Amino acid sequence: MPKMKTKSGAKKRFSLTATGKVKFKPANKRHMLSCKPTKMKRQSRRNEVMFEADAKKVIKFFLPNGL
Repeated sequence: MPKMKTKSGAKKRFSLTATGKVKFKPANKRHMLSCKPTKMKRQSRRNEVMFEADAKKVIKFFLPNGL
């Protein structure tokens, strides 16, 4: 049985914390920022921790080696 490869797109978008949680950067911060509310732009600046159920799927299918 071959080894499972890490998805290279997920490698760039997600990272794991020391306790095994998944960090990600929120969307909607790339273009057309003039028509978006200030609150949305401000909240998209920081990294967020993914919900437990979604994080399990990301780790199982996209980050099997825990990058």
